[in-house]
Amino acid sequence: MTSLNLHLPLFGFFFFLFFSLPNPSFQQPIPLNPRLDKAYIALQAFKHAIVSDPKNFTGDWCGPHVCNYTGVYCAPAPDDKHIYTVAGIDLNHGNISGCLPDDLGLLTDLALLHINSNLFSGTLPESFSSLKLLFELDASNNLLSGPFPLSSLKLPSLKFLDIRFNSFHGDVPKEAFDLKLDAFFVNDNNFQFSLPENIGNSPVSVLVVANNQLINGCLPRSLANMSQTLNEIIIQNSNLSSCIPPELGNLVNLTVFDVAFNNLVGPLPESFGNLKKLEQLNVAHNKLSGDIPESICELPRLKNFTFSYNYFCGVPEKCSKIRRRDDRENCIPYRPKQRSEEECSAFLAQPVHCDAFGCMAPPPSPPPVPY
Repeated sequence: MTSLNLHLPLFGFFFFLFFSLPNPSFQQPIPLNPRLDKAYIALQAFKHAIVSDPKNFTGDWCGPHVCNYTGVYCAPAPDDKHIYTVAGIDLNHGNISGCLPDDLGLLTDLALLHINSNLFSGTLPESFSSLKLLFELDASNNLLSGPFPLSSLKLPSLKFLDIRFNSFHGDVPKEAFDLKLDAFFVNDNNFQFSLPENIGNSPVSVLVVANNQLINGCLPRSLANMSQTLNEIIIQNSNLSSCIPPELGNLVNLTVFDVAFNNLVGPLPESFGNLKKLEQLNVAHNKLSGDIPESICELPRLKNFTFSYNYFCGVPEKCSKIRRRDDRENCIPYRPKQRSEEECSAFLAQPVHCDAFGCMAPPPSPPPVPY
């Protein structure tokens, strides 16, 4: 099963910039300037909003020389290389409790904010909309709540948005899929939303929306428009209840397709045989049926094919060559650990009409028969 604990590397220039810098504590004090003065106000407000810091990350957050604070990274300002400014904050895995104050909006040169794996509560402040240079925002694995943070929709430089494993609720606005992101993680929250038709506008390489509640259960055909960029899509346990659109066979750069633990019906599209880069295919725990297309088992990079707990009736011999394959609890003759004949007959006696879910346009009516 595909892990949802994906850890993407930092992106290009910013990775080099922040993590090739010497440790701030070994640098000569950087001359103060108005931007660092504002950063001092913001970081002191942040420190006072923290109620528990068991690893003492903020123990040295004292005095105006903020570039020497643990977890704070300074760099030359993008618009004036002669002055330094706060460009990154990394407090990952600190088990820190507290909230995020509005004053953080003063850090207008901030490019990275990493606060994952803490105990921050409340929500992301609206003042974050001032962080026009913010490139990566990772607030995952906290206790944050409230509606989807609309401030993130106002960040023109944002490429990495990770708010998974929190308690956000309500709608994920369709405008989020128009953002020019490279990675978008909203999984493991309490969102209730539909995958919008404009999802195909998103240029992300990784999209994870698992363990939320999709309202209409549709997989939009427009996902196929992401063929140039999309590498991984994970929508486990999210109430998908339609057929899998054959257009998704156009996602030729896909390496991971995981829609396990839903209520998908119908066949596995023959068009998936076009996904030559696919490495992991997980459609387990659905209500899919029909025969597994032989072209899928011929995919050159497929290492893990999990289709257990469905109602498939036939599997080509070539599927036996896949390194990791799970076909339990289907309706495949002569295979062990399959569903009972009675269970299979009862399910397969009910034909599947993919247009009945309102996700796909029904086929055109046949022309009238001439008399």
